Amino acid sequence: MIEDIFKRNGFDLSDQQVELFYTYMQELKKWNKVHRLTAIEEEEQIVIRHFVDSLTLALCFEQKGLDVKGKSVCDVGSGGGFPGVPLKIYYGPQINLTLVESVSKKCAFLEYVKAKLGLDYRVLCKRAEQLRENSFDIVVCRALGKLEDIVPMLIRLSREFVFIMKGKELPKGYEYCKINTYDIKDSYILFLPKRR
Repeated sequence: MIEDIFKRNGFDLSDQQVELFYTYMQELKKWNKVHRLTAIEEEEQIVIRHFVDSLTLALCFEQKGLDVKGKSVCDVGSGGGFPGVPLKIYYGPQINLTLVESVSKKCAFLEYVKAKLGLDYRVLCKRAEQLRENSFDIVVCRALGKLEDIVPMLIRLSREFVFIMKGKELPKGYEYCKINTYDIKDSYILFLPKRR
């Protein structure tokens, strides 16, 4: 099921990647019973609305001609690991990933999943406001507060680019990628290049 959903949305995964996503989904469901990491519980919807949606960032990177190889990527407000962990499964060692999450039970899940999946990333259990400026090449986030509040903070952390996943909402005045795949329709990712 996982492989088919990714394929119809334009992503070809290796057997190992499919296995990692399957294990991730099972652990998410298990922890969710106790810790409420996500409101989405049905397996197909987890794959579409968390995993595939996270990887639409890869489509935006391609649209913008951005080669992520060797880049440091920071996922701010990572929650259950979205979009950071799916990006790490997809890109593997090509990206150096940091997840920033201020809620301790979510940090515990992210550390657990890291060990369970054998992934190499860093979890910072603190608020993004506490991080040093210009710490990362690329900063990404999904569903995190009002734009006017978060944009200055995200730009402060980034050396090169900021990507903000806004779903169906497109605020005026921003560069963006429009995502249209089989399951993700008319979804917008804001693109903020760091002005040199």
